[in-house]
Amino acid sequence: MRARRFSTRLAAAAAAVLLAPLALAASPAAAQEAAQEAAASDLTVTYVESARWNTGYTGEITVHNASDTPVDDWSIEFSLPDGSRVHELWNATLAGTPEGYTITPPHWGASVPAGGSYSFGFNGLHSDGATDPVGCLVNGSPCAGDGGDGPSHDGYSVAYYTQWSAEERDYHVRDLIESGSAEKLTHIQYAFGNVSADGECFMSDEPGQGDAHADYGRAVPAEESVDGVADDPDQALRGNFNQLRELKERYPHLTVSVSLGGWSWSEHFSDAALTEESRERLVSSCVDLYLRGNLPEIDGAGGEGTAYGVFDGIDLDWEWPGSNGHPHNTVRPEDKENYTALVQEFREQMDELGEETDRHYELTAFMPAGGWRLDAGYELDELMPNFDFVTVQGYDYHGTWESTTNHQSNLVVDARDPNPVISTELVVQAYLDRGVDPGKLVLGVPFYGQGWTGVEAGPEGDGLFQPAAGPAQGTYGAGTEDWKVLKEKVASGEFELFRGDEAGTAWIYDGETFWTYDDPTAMTQKTDWAQARGLGGMMIWS
Repeated sequence: MRARRFSTRLAAAAAAVLLAPLALAASPAAAQEAAQEAAASDLTVTYVESARWNTGYTGEITVHNASDTPVDDWSIEFSLPDGSRVHELWNATLAGTPEGYTITPPHWGASVPAGGSYSFGFNGLHSDGATDPVGCLVNGSPCAGDGGDGPSHDGYSVAYYTQWSAEERDYHVRDLIESGSAEKLTHIQYAFGNVSADGECFMSDEPGQGDAHADYGRAVPAEESVDGVADDPDQALRGNFNQLRELKERYPHLTVSVSLGGWSWSEHFSDAALTEESRERLVSSCVDLYLRGNLPEIDGAGGEGTAYGVFDGIDLDWEWPGSNGHPHNTVRPEDKENYTALVQEFREQMDELGEETDRHYELTAFMPAGGWRLDAGYELDELMPNFDFVTVQGYDYHGTWESTTNHQSNLVVDARDPNPVISTELVVQAYLDRGVDPGKLVLGVPFYGQGWTGVEAGPEGDGLFQPAAGPAQGTYGAGTEDWKVLKEKVASGEFELFRGDEAGTAWIYDGETFWTYDDPTAMTQKTDWAQARGLGGMMIWS
């Protein structure tokens, strides 16, 4: 059994405090008190049930101190689920009842060292139920750590986190904290869940079909874990799912949804949406798997209800109803009406679960860049009432499937473009012209670039709108590269940065290789544009 951060279920009152600058230096006593308070704010608590028998169990509580100052005065407050209570406790002082315990240091004292921890244990009684403490506070703050209140704005800040990020890209859920992203986001869309040939959401470790090992089977080591505690190889929920659960405990403002489909896994959507019976079967399987958390047991992980609470909603990424996407996709003319019926089925079944659990489950969708795809596959007037919001593809306008360099995510049409057919402005207007509320549109932006090589400089000397020999080689494949790599190409002087301020674009070129991407200036311009037009927010891939 692994240690778990307590999730606070108590409502926290918010207060705004204005601090005037200090005119005088603080006294040594005041400085010591301030240091003590600062250290206390860095306290977190973990719990593990280490043994269970008949009606009894043993639990261990550990107080962690992340600050550089020892903490001598600490207290932990929590309640226990019905049927559980503390029987005897050692190396700490216990007061109260199962409806409200308070634990403080033993009479001889117990300092939590700087950067260290202090542990104590107890024996308890149970009635075959949970023993995790509820509403835990340490020195008045959440035991899981204070992840903040999230963004100060009231818009959507959405990011996709991919199934393969940890094992293939060395980018872990924990990195969302260390980069500062978790505090800035309102939503994380976990990509992707697959739909089987039988028309159901499912889990698999078969290559190309799924990666249950990454989802909930991989034992995450301490150095990659959100709470700094390694997964026990025998625990039922591991991998990305458990890390997302831990992230939500620390950042309770975050909404996490599972995204179904994507470019590679939209193959069977048309079949699954074809009939009333097939739609009911698909939606029921997805709700059961992700929202009820009933994971199949694979390599000792999973089980009924194992992942309950990890996901707050479902994101539909069918690419694309009624028009071509991946070559293996099935496409039917009736996809348009069937998609509407499928979305209605998702909304109804998710609302039914919400009545059971007394909560709202969000339903969102990833939607295309192009009015012709909208007309082929989407009845927007009927769809939009069932969606909380939709994310609009604001990238991949051009790429290495073409033989000429161009912008992948231009805000407006570039006056130099010989074929000015697409821009973010035109894409968004296509939705608005079809009656979509701008507040439900979340504009997608790329955190990567598209690149070509064998590119001549052209008349402007910048490689733009020039023939190319083929895709440029990126770190993980041909044709694409991460923003973090592209910015270093500029910083090193290897590439020259060009920018089209009117079009809201940026690109780099070294005389041979050309990369189109959004630099901070272009990203700010695009965000300001979206806000000025009343859009609901911004989304990043990935």
